[in-house]
Amino acid sequence: MATTVFTVKGMTCSGCSAKVTSAVQGVEGVSEVATDVSSGELTVVSDGPVDAAVVRSAVAEAGYEVA
Repeated sequence: MATTVFTVKGMTCSGCSAKVTSAVQGVEGVSEVATDVSSGELTVVSDGPVDAAVVRSAVAEAGYEVA
């Protein structure tokens, strides 16, 4: 298991969190996603190393940006 933490810009409410979580859960290999609106943190747990570019792309598709 690998855990990677990203900072997401613009995630300010539970709706934002839900959009980001849903988008990142669709990334291949991701087994768990957690968000913290107050800090903007996105924690991704995966079976192995996850491609950061793919996570960034998923977050961008949800309308947010990884810092």
